[in-house]
Amino acid sequence: MLNNNQSVIDYKMQTTFTTSDIAEDIYQLITKLYPICRSITGNGFRETLKIIQQYIPLSIQQVPTGTEVFDWIVPKEWNIKEAYIKNSQGKKIVDFANSNLHIVNYSIPVHQKLSLQELKAHLFTLADYPNWIPYRTSYYQETWGFCLSHNQYLELKDEEYEVFIDSSLEPGHLSYGEYYIPGDSTDEVLISCHACHPSLCNDNLSGIAIATFIAKYLSQTTPRYSYRFLWIPGTIGSITWLALNETKVNNIKHGLVLSCLGDSGNFTYKKSRIGDAEIDKVAAYVLRNSKRNCEIIDFLPYGYDERQYCSPGFNLAVGCLMRSPHGTFPEYHTSADDLNFVQPQYLAESFLQCNSMLYILNNNKIYYNKNSKCEPQLGKRGIYRAAGGHKDSELNEMAILWVLNLSDGHHSLLDIAERAGMSFDVIKYAADTLLTHDLLISEKPK
Repeated sequence: MLNNNQSVIDYKMQTTFTTSDIAEDIYQLITKLYPICRSITGNGFRETLKIIQQYIPLSIQQVPTGTEVFDWIVPKEWNIKEAYIKNSQGKKIVDFANSNLHIVNYSIPVHQKLSLQELKAHLFTLADYPNWIPYRTSYYQETWGFCLSHNQYLELKDEEYEVFIDSSLEPGHLSYGEYYIPGDSTDEVLISCHACHPSLCNDNLSGIAIATFIAKYLSQTTPRYSYRFLWIPGTIGSITWLALNETKVNNIKHGLVLSCLGDSGNFTYKKSRIGDAEIDKVAAYVLRNSKRNCEIIDFLPYGYDERQYCSPGFNLAVGCLMRSPHGTFPEYHTSADDLNFVQPQYLAESFLQCNSMLYILNNNKIYYNKNSKCEPQLGKRGIYRAAGGHKDSELNEMAILWVLNLSDGHHSLLDIAERAGMSFDVIKYAADTLLTHDLLISEKPK
């Protein structure tokens, strides 16, 4: 259970906020974005980016149709105004205006009359969940279709139907949003999310909104690393960005893909292809110390855009953070992934887990003990008195001893915390104290 008075930990921060504040803010952004019909290109995607611009000054990049991006080509731009199926009495029995999931995403324009048998070849339902509308796409095959509940499907009569889809598929642009926050170092942390699904809250909007608020609050700080945020269409978006930004890729040292972060499931972290990268260790440490069940899974070349960032030609240290992974909950890619399925408290908890990971990443430094031959005398420096030998003291004596012993240029503060069985904050506080007393140094002593 979250504490409504809990404040987010800073990054040299000037700002704090409570979990109840961030829970409501994230949920309200999802509510605002929910009605928009998004796809991998088009006006719905750009409208989504323009709403995010109300929170952070991200730049919107436009890549023309036909641009070659490695083995792929940027597709035609798709937009839609209206779509419906009318029965023989002229009544709309399926209407895009009621749910943007009713249309197969990327359907070509059509206006014709069909028999029931002809129409069925273009209809998609979920027999196991007869009240839900499935989400289907046809990005790279020019066809059309409608999605409807199975109960609606069963009510169809053997008569003639009018099908109308007012869409366009023509040369245009692939759009994506990018926001860069300079830090003390040009080394970067990448935060990426896919923003191409229509009204799906957990798979899509949760990652979009959490990334937006992480960016908003990081922008008020000067972090150690620089941060690059991407709101991109799935698969083709990350491929396009990588193809057009190869000169920037070497700066990316750590990264997270965010998705499915608004449901009540336990957290899941999918490791990078590297497997033991610093982000993998940090994510595992945070989740395993969160007093919740979690699952840490190995990389596999299937899923979200981490599989592009982790392709062998790049092999970036990018993992994927989720709650219930894609495809493991029945609401996935259906109309049931709605505003009731995601909840503010789970969104806030996910935000805080992300924040904890970035906090540790930001502060996970390696030091050298300047007095490596035997322990330095702590008493004459007042450190022992500050620690006091008490378990409830803010400065923990054992933490000081662990930091001194393992600050050999080979162990990070996270390594020390795990070896000592202590929290990262306790170890960091001990290291900060030793730094102020000139007992640690960030470069190897001469």
